[in-house]
Amino acid sequence: MNNSEVANILYEMAEMLEFKGENVFKIKAYKKAAKNIEELEEDINILRKKDELGTIPGVGKAIESKIKEIIDTGTFKAYEEIKRTIPQEIKKITSVPGIGPKTAYILYTELGVKDLKGLIKAAEEHRIRRISGMGVKTEKNILIAAKRQLAEDNMERFPLGIALPLAEEISRQLVDGIYIKEIHIAGSIRRWKDSVGDIDLIARSQEPHKAIDAFINMNNVQQVLEKGNCKGSVIYKGNIQVDIRIVKDDAFGSMLQHFTGSKEHNIKLRKLALAKGLHLSEYGLKNSVTGKQKPCATEKEQYELLGLEFIPPELREDRGEIEAAIEGKIPKLIEVNDIKGDLHVHSKWTDGINTIEEMAYAARSLGYEYIAITDHSVSSRIANGLSEKRLLEHIEEIEKINQNIEGIRILSGTECDILSNGELDYRDELLELLDIVVVGVHGSVDQDKTKMTQRILNALENEHVHILAHPTGRKFGKRLPFEMDMEKIMDTAREYGKILEINSAPQRLDLNDNYAKMARERGIKLAINTDAHSTEQFNNIRYGIGTARRAWIRPSEVINTLNLKEICKFFDIS
Repeated sequence: MNNSEVANILYEMAEMLEFKGENVFKIKAYKKAAKNIEELEEDINILRKKDELGTIPGVGKAIESKIKEIIDTGTFKAYEEIKRTIPQEIKKITSVPGIGPKTAYILYTELGVKDLKGLIKAAEEHRIRRISGMGVKTEKNILIAAKRQLAEDNMERFPLGIALPLAEEISRQLVDGIYIKEIHIAGSIRRWKDSVGDIDLIARSQEPHKAIDAFINMNNVQQVLEKGNCKGSVIYKGNIQVDIRIVKDDAFGSMLQHFTGSKEHNIKLRKLALAKGLHLSEYGLKNSVTGKQKPCATEKEQYELLGLEFIPPELREDRGEIEAAIEGKIPKLIEVNDIKGDLHVHSKWTDGINTIEEMAYAARSLGYEYIAITDHSVSSRIANGLSEKRLLEHIEEIEKINQNIEGIRILSGTECDILSNGELDYRDELLELLDIVVVGVHGSVDQDKTKMTQRILNALENEHVHILAHPTGRKFGKRLPFEMDMEKIMDTAREYGKILEINSAPQRLDLNDNYAKMARERGIKLAINTDAHSTEQFNNIRYGIGTARRAWIRPSEVINTLNLKEICKFFDIS
């Protein structure tokens, strides 16, 4: 069991307890322990071996014994006991915006609602409005959200933040240098789509039979779907399908390009090939007259044979990339190494794991020139948000650390809540003292489109605000994007010179690629931040960069590609 798997079981336990109306302190204890385990830098199995589970914040003796049980058996007794009393589909109901475990329990006990279809039916039959405290408007909002959730679930897709680590885990298992020399992740993952249907792998091997045997006999394979001469397919842990194709060196590029996709991109390439008297497939290019097959060892070679500049995988969606490649106008896209600092970072002062100094040193080790410590504002009570007094102390602490640290500048900042009425959580006089003001919506997330839009517009019109964090508020598997008028928000951001964030946290990826592209086309500056709550989470920057590359974004369009001197000038920081 890894850290994430242990944390997920504890989170689920908290939800089930909440559903059953159990002791609130017990629920909070499970949530706190889960969060801290999820953000641990050290492997929880190592802490177990050292008998140091009790050193994890929020892990007392009772929860420690349950963690040991989880590590040993994959579950724990109390979890299994309560799980048997709750319909498993209830979890789908609690994923609907506006329905927490308590509401789900009321719907279950009073209306017999135990899955999304039952929820939709109850709303359509106007039974929800009859429950005390619900009403017509709540019922209408639940119906809309439940239908959207059902449609999203039916897509049977996995967030990139789950699929990519699994694909990397599988690749590490398989590359042994004997039967499998090299593996490349293909498909939607290689194109950095925010959600994927399955995992596609392309491997080099001179002994395909042995490579396929190694593949189907991996750890954590739940079911073997296919075992062929050069391809295999399995269901891997987490119920995700993994397909592998084994190819010799001379056709590796052709196979990788084909199975990277997208389907639309490949259809356009095939049409282009036909116009040149060629037939394009995963095996390369075949002359339509002579029938001679030309496999390509690299993707670059294949694109060149078609008269195209190399097209980065992230752009392969038939959104103008082939036309740009014909003219040699593929842009130089942003890369991880272009980032000079992170403008949305949390510390131990609120809900982070590490101290300000630890975050700064970790950022410096990545070559960053600056970070902004943007701890939560006072209304984020669950995140231990800073009161006005603590915010002033926070600023002083950053000033002191800056005097004693070399090689990186720490900028004082906040992630200030945009309250439900559109006001900000801190007075303007306080915001004026900060180097960077990041604002975001964290509460009252179920407001209607008009109210949510106006709420965000009010914040963007504030002269002290610099960056709008995770603009649409989505969280994979937990919350759909806010109902909001994104065009109005972008128009206001452009008018007032505000920056929109691409939040690199794998559970967010917000802005998504479509909105990021829309912002770029409107001339709105972007910031690619990690929203890091631990030093380890700085590595999530790659998710934000992948999203930005899908949006055709260049380094000059991202504010935190500026060096320290330039960023201080941009924000008028002395």
